[in-house]
Amino acid sequence: MSRIFYPSSEKLKFLLASIHNREVALPDFQRDFVWEPRETEELLESILQNFPAGTLLRIKNSAGFYFAPREFAGAPELDGHTPSYLILDGQQRLTSLYQALHGAGSHRYFMDLQILVDGKDLEDSVFYARKGDAKQQFGTVAKQATTLTFPLERVFGDGGGFEDWLDQVLDLRDGKDRKDLKQAVRALRKEWIQNLEDYEFPVVTLSDDTSAEAVCTIFETLNRTGVKLSVFDLLTARFWPENVKLRDLWDKARAEHAIITDFEVEPYYLLQAIALATAKGAPSCKRKDVLSMKPDQIRKGWSDIARGFADVLQLLRDDCGVMLPGWLPYNTILSPAAAAMASIGSLTGPRQATVRDKFKRWFWCSVFGQAYEKAPNSQAIKDYGELKAWFSGGEAPETVDQFAFKPDLLKETTPRQRAVYRGVIALILRNGARDFHTGKRITASMVLEQKIDDHHVFPRGFLVDKKIRVNGVMGDCVLNRTLIDKATNIRIGKRAPSDYLSEVDGELGRSKFETLLDSHLLPKQESGPLLTDDFEGFVQARQELISAQVVSVTS
Repeated sequence: MSRIFYPSSEKLKFLLASIHNREVALPDFQRDFVWEPRETEELLESILQNFPAGTLLRIKNSAGFYFAPREFAGAPELDGHTPSYLILDGQQRLTSLYQALHGAGSHRYFMDLQILVDGKDLEDSVFYARKGDAKQQFGTVAKQATTLTFPLERVFGDGGGFEDWLDQVLDLRDGKDRKDLKQAVRALRKEWIQNLEDYEFPVVTLSDDTSAEAVCTIFETLNRTGVKLSVFDLLTARFWPENVKLRDLWDKARAEHAIITDFEVEPYYLLQAIALATAKGAPSCKRKDVLSMKPDQIRKGWSDIARGFADVLQLLRDDCGVMLPGWLPYNTILSPAAAAMASIGSLTGPRQATVRDKFKRWFWCSVFGQAYEKAPNSQAIKDYGELKAWFSGGEAPETVDQFAFKPDLLKETTPRQRAVYRGVIALILRNGARDFHTGKRITASMVLEQKIDDHHVFPRGFLVDKKIRVNGVMGDCVLNRTLIDKATNIRIGKRAPSDYLSEVDGELGRSKFETLLDSHLLPKQESGPLLTDDFEGFVQARQELISAQVVSVTS
């Protein structure tokens, strides 16, 4: 049997240029791009450290090939062009890197070089921002020069890449520090950015005479396997000789606190919280600190931290509308909260109400202030200390004290802006959201049994048919979303809100119908924008209703 695959390696720069030039594409059966911005950030950090990021699998795409091609998300449309290769394994990684390094997609990625000049960690340096925010804050070289913020889309950009950017920045900086700054930043390029410039992916290429059956078998196998070795796995093996059996502890924690299982908490977050709570020196929960923990830290902290997680998750479920793991805005927020909660003992007695109120306010400020969008581990370290002090009667955390919210952010918030989007849905659930079908208050079991999910209030099909303003943001933003059961959503179809809601009104009766709309923070006036199909008026009215709730929970 002839050989059907050939190993090689390709420069990242070449691969991304090939995507841009439509020489590399995807087979049409591939799923859509689904990575969150934080996952892209982590991949960039890995490559900047020259760590392996896996192998790519591609197949030659000769004329008349049996898989229809499509472009990568954010890349130029194929528009009839026949690509030379199709990627079978590596879509999420290459799409992430293409969007980050070519300035495509809904987010932009940066390195705060001043953080590195100051000797702090790489993970504190790399961050992302929404496209609009990025343009406002770092959209010119002058703004980048002030903060020494390097846009990663310049790495492979035209006009000299990093060196050209550095020359422009130095021209705008104070002459007194230019020489030292140039030397320091060039050292950073050599240590970090050059890894990105020179990075190569191992590539396996299938020949174009590989059968469709073989390709499908290979693709299915790749998508069933490839489980990563986790920090929990590594520490489980390391602590075994010390008679600290992490898997047994984890099983016991889930048995004693079922809510940990309900929320699908990963054991790594417990390890992070233990690292924070049991550190002998300054608390830290970065990966290297978790990996360097001693067995005694586990023995000392495990039970209290497990209880802290249960307390935090119960508060989120009971008081914050986070009924299910899918509506938790940040997983990374759990570790500092659980560690701080564990530090004060069991959540009972006279202090219970005060601590609960403080926790809730911090949670909502963190979500709508997007505190964990950048350097989440550093934020967790900071929040742990400040929360612990606040719970014991000290000053409010900076996240709370300096909270500011821009209502227009809601118009830009789609499911891809996970934290704020999920925060709004949780806020609606906290408000007592009722089922469109029965009028009963939505519970976690109802969500699962009746397949209640977030759907459009003004259906996209209706907006398109009526040629009402739709641009992928206004149509899909959180202001046009709420929780609707599957049966009702099917009935809605492309119908106008005035049409399908009159049907709901008739079934529930006017009083229950108005209560339903109130519960979803929807405008209920008969002559209001929702019931008269005024989409732009509806967006503005809903922004005001939701913003008022945000102010209420963060004040």
